[in-house]
Amino acid sequence: MKHLPSLKNLFYLVNLHQEQNFNRAAKICHVSQSTLSSGIQNLEEQLGHQLIERDHKSFIFTAIGEEVVMRSRKLLTDVDDLVELVKHQGEPMTGEIRLGCIPTIAPFLLSNVVQHCKQVYPDLTLFLKEDTTDRLIDALGKGELDLLLLALPVDTSGFHSMKVGIDPFKMVVHKDLTDEIHEPIDYQDLPDESIFLLQAEHCITGHAITACQLGESEKINPFAATSLHTLVQMVNCKLGTTFLPQMAIDAGILNNTDLTTMAPPGDTPYRDIGLVWRQTSSRILTFRTLGLEIQKLLDQEDER
Repeated sequence: MKHLPSLKNLFYLVNLHQEQNFNRAAKICHVSQSTLSSGIQNLEEQLGHQLIERDHKSFIFTAIGEEVVMRSRKLLTDVDDLVELVKHQGEPMTGEIRLGCIPTIAPFLLSNVVQHCKQVYPDLTLFLKEDTTDRLIDALGKGELDLLLLALPVDTSGFHSMKVGIDPFKMVVHKDLTDEIHEPIDYQDLPDESIFLLQAEHCITGHAITACQLGESEKINPFAATSLHTLVQMVNCKLGTTFLPQMAIDAGILNNTDLTTMAPPGDTPYRDIGLVWRQTSSRILTFRTLGLEIQKLLDQEDER
């Protein structure tokens, strides 16, 4: 049998590529800098190719080094999935799940999810990470996360997904301005630059524009907020209107404000809420079970 590369050395290489610094990579790997450097040199000797070009002050990855890093990430992720398969064979809803969630869902749903799982599945531990959709999908592909809770649709090529519910959008306006907006609402009647939205990297902006049929770009204010709470404050100052997901409204984001909700024009606009995981994951039963539990929580919110 061929003398195969050490997974440990591949792990060193991947972390060095991520950190672009020997000292930081060594700390993440919990080894000395010399141990990490020796491991990568051994890997180069085993493979028979230079992976890193070094001088006394800096280094860069060679073309083949970049390719080895990419394949090593997938290999290490598959090994992690293999370990999880054996560890939790026949025991769904146990162990740890690294769950990523977007900022327009996390503050309004995750607390209920975590509390529910603690009560119903005490042997399951959720570790949470909040970030934008693109960064979470990248982390999932690299094996840094196990599962994502996102607003769909997004490009999930190479991943499995499960829809767990829908989240309607509502138009939000200051109570003093409601007399100026006639229902059914016609966007043409709104002043230019009177609709406030989140920054483009937040997928809810695209979802709101599409779902609410916001075709009039001159109605959208160039100011872009970083959070739904900032949007609420802008509208509460009578600067215009915005669109919020029902999930955030149910969680009390409009409490202690002078804002009210109105129905956007046309059919009720909404975004889908779903779970996303790697196709190679061995914990499909756990993920689907968790998805059904989240579905129940969302249904309970709809009934209130």
